[in-house]
Amino acid sequence: MLLTLLAGLGFGLSLIVAIGAQNAFVLRQGLRREHVLAVVLVCAISDAVLILLGIAGAGAVIQSAPLVLTVVRYAGAAFLLTYGILAARRAIRPAVLTADGPAVRSGLAATLGTALALTWLNPHVYLDTVVLLGSIANTHGDGRWWFGAGAVLGSIVWFTALGFGARLLQPVFAKPAAWRVLDAIIAVVMVALAVSLVVGALH
Repeated sequence: MLLTLLAGLGFGLSLIVAIGAQNAFVLRQGLRREHVLAVVLVCAISDAVLILLGIAGAGAVIQSAPLVLTVVRYAGAAFLLTYGILAARRAIRPAVLTADGPAVRSGLAATLGTALALTWLNPHVYLDTVVLLGSIANTHGDGRWWFGAGAVLGSIVWFTALGFGARLLQPVFAKPAAWRVLDAIIAVVMVALAVSLVVGALH
């Protein structure tokens, strides 16, 4: 069981440790020290739910309903494109930045709404956690739930480290120029993901 748990942990980390919409948002919130715990909890719990759904067999349902994925692709692309444009505006307008990050803080509801949208409107999340991870987990037979538990643990560890560990980079982001670079990178990532979702929906 321990080996199965570790396998799930490793596989889960391999899927989520990458530059993406969700990770970029968690990193930025961590750097701003703004609603970090709430964002980490939303992302980790969402991943856990999706992983468990995949192990329970929801992946097969999603694969049999391509129209649902297509709708999610377009909705996700629209949201990511909007978020990317906002990030680009922040990068172009350094006047709204301070040494501690943006002077205007976002409310908890708006922050959680963004975190939920970046997770649940991203079809890559469904493909990675529900379909792919669920399929791999089910190859372990009776140990599939241990595999899933390992993947959930990996998600918790990653988002916690990313959100609360971001403050270690605070000296780098003491300069407004660093925030401009970060927002520029986020804008490129978001727009690229939005384009990839539209292209994927057209094929």
